Amino acid sequence: MLTYCKHCVMPSTKPDLQLDAEGVCNACRSYENRKDVDWNARHNELVQVLERYRVGSRNNWDCIVPVSGGKDSTYQVVRMLQLGLNPLCVTSSTCDLSNLGRQNLENLKQLGVDHVEMSPNPLIRAKLNRLGLMQVGDISWPEHVGIFTIPVRAAVQFNVPLIVWGENSQNEYGGPAAAAGDNVLNRRWLEEFGGLLGMRVSDMIGMEGIEEKHLISYTYPSDAELSRVGVTGLFLGHYLPWDGLSNALIAQANGFVSYGKTVEGSMVNYENLDNHQTGIHDYFKFLKFGFGRATDLACLHIRRGRLNRQDGLDAVKRLDGLFPWEYLGKSLEDIIKPLDISLDEFIVLCDKFTNKKIFKRDGNGVLIKDHRGNLLKINYDNL
Repeated sequence: MLTYCKHCVMPSTKPDLQLDAEGVCNACRSYENRKDVDWNARHNELVQVLERYRVGSRNNWDCIVPVSGGKDSTYQVVRMLQLGLNPLCVTSSTCDLSNLGRQNLENLKQLGVDHVEMSPNPLIRAKLNRLGLMQVGDISWPEHVGIFTIPVRAAVQFNVPLIVWGENSQNEYGGPAAAAGDNVLNRRWLEEFGGLLGMRVSDMIGMEGIEEKHLISYTYPSDAELSRVGVTGLFLGHYLPWDGLSNALIAQANGFVSYGKTVEGSMVNYENLDNHQTGIHDYFKFLKFGFGRATDLACLHIRRGRLNRQDGLDAVKRLDGLFPWEYLGKSLEDIIKPLDISLDEFIVLCDKFTNKKIFKRDGNGVLIKDHRGNLLKINYDNL
């Protein structure tokens, strides 16, 4: 049976989420602990860390900032520039880049930074998208790998030890890394929390003609290479109070452009604007665990006092988990076409990965859907 956090609206089906004796989730508890943080001291600590890696006028960059062009990476670049650093911005190209995503990436570069964009082989990427969707129900599997491996490979290649990441998603959304208080991203963090879903990159070799040489972009450097350069990656969200809405406002003040309406499957217009496949990724999360991006956002705003629980619940019921007929204006059929998957095959995959325990079925065990293909959750009233 679905149970929900008594403070936010996150269900217990979220992987790694824990509810305490009072029925409050670890992500809410983690946020509560922020009031005990001396953010001035954290800021000073950040300045000291950055000073150790500052190259100054010599012939290399001070740090690497992984960027997509989104609100958070724009915010990260703004903060590094404010602190006087000369960053090299590194992009792992998204799977199905939107026009708005390209516009925002170009805007980020105009803040005054050097930028490198790695675009992995699109034919191999499509095969990995397909394998990720069919095997573990995640079309974005290769993107989740590449956003972590490509900046680290760049750090080794360009001999830049420090990588400045954004938030620790485990801390913000709930997970064991939050309890551990991790403020760095290393190989162990990637393998445990980086979204690999138990499917290793090496597992792809031999599938659909994929060879080892095709997977360079998705392969983490060796420990010897990392040690030679001294690569380390810190989470900026450990040192500065992380807030997506505040980041969006700062990004918009620096040229970032949001979507013209609420993003499909979401409840805001300022995030996940670069990849047309994101709607499918979020929908499969809903199928597996009974919550989507609208739930994530409602919980973040409830914790910050911007929404009360009832308002968050109303938004989730109205917006969460809708069948992804389109995303950022691109139709589902066009999005899945490069994967060589038909709409009927896609729906079969959806049903395969749907958690039958949390959605309504008829007397024959068949999932009940409305005229738009939307599922109906069991015991929503228990929220």
